[in-house]
Amino acid sequence: MVTDTTDLADAGTAPEDGVPAGRALTRTRLLIGVALAVLVVDIATKTIVVAALGDRPPVRLPGGLAYLIEARNPGAAFSFAQGATVLFTAIAAAAVVLILRTAPRLRSRPWAVALGLILGGAAGNLVDRLFRSPGPMRGWVVDWISVLDPAGRFFPVFNLADSGIVVGGVLTVLLAFLGVEPSGVRSRGRGRVGPAAAGQE
Repeated sequence: MVTDTTDLADAGTAPEDGVPAGRALTRTRLLIGVALAVLVVDIATKTIVVAALGDRPPVRLPGGLAYLIEARNPGAAFSFAQGATVLFTAIAAAAVVLILRTAPRLRSRPWAVALGLILGGAAGNLVDRLFRSPGPMRGWVVDWISVLDPAGRFFPVFNLADSGIVVGGVLTVLLAFLGVEPSGVRSRGRGRVGPAAAGQE
């Protein structure tokens, strides 16, 4: 059983599914804004990496906690399943479409941020798969951050798109655990319930 915690004072006109139009539009804009920020930064950093590190050895950052290196990944995030490039291209495209279809029904700011991070990350890697060699749907993703080891032996080499996907995924799990739903309602018995709690969403 759930209790609706939404303050309808700024709701605007309610569409057929019951989501206040004004609030849903605000959350959609937030999701798209976060996704675009992740996408732009991811593309920019990959472009710089390809231009600056393509013919250079790994660059060690102060302290040796991380190395910058150009690596090409045909698999999923963090070099998982490298033999399924086309499959992961299709999955990334499906994830983008699914999140965009969900966006108009969002009433929760935290969910908008979480899904925006996932959307931006998925879109960033999808751009590589569509436009980088060896060809459309088979492109290899540019990874460039290696933790503690220049060859990725300690932890798989990754990029900012991967980070967006992981952080967004962790946020969705946390929100689900706290009982906060994308529709803006909070499950009874989990955290504060009522208009005051809704103000945090």
